[in-house]
Amino acid sequence: MTALLENVPIFAGLDSDALHLLLEHTKEEEHPEGGLIVREGEKSNSMFVIASGKVRVCKNFGAPEEIELATLGPKEFFGEMCIVDTLPRCATIQAREPSTVFSISSMAFYRLYKTMPAQHSILVLNIARDLSRRLRNLDALFAARH
Repeated sequence: MTALLENVPIFAGLDSDALHLLLEHTKEEEHPEGGLIVREGEKSNSMFVIASGKVRVCKNFGAPEEIELATLGPKEFFGEMCIVDTLPRCATIQAREPSTVFSISSMAFYRLYKTMPAQHSILVLNIARDLSRRLRNLDALFAARH
């Protein structure tokens, strides 16, 4: 499992002690094709790393105005916004095929902050960089449609 986290961009630069601390608060989950992993609007305190399979990220799931924002695969992640804020989920995540994901509780990030603040800072900077990258991609998609 440590090898999986080491290859996920937001964990880049974290040392093995920090990765092990995060792993102490990690749970493996199996989701069948079509299964919902998280729902838009629900409250949650975990982020997820995809070990295998593919998931789709959508807004307004099941409604006529449903929009698919992205498809994510192994070594990618979602739900990191709940680590930064405490707002409800902003999208629904559905397994596109049988998928294994690892959920990491926000408590892990709090413990990292309390015990290894420098490592926590690296993680927060990595999350900010990835959120910026995703926002730029969505801006480009929006501009292409209007």
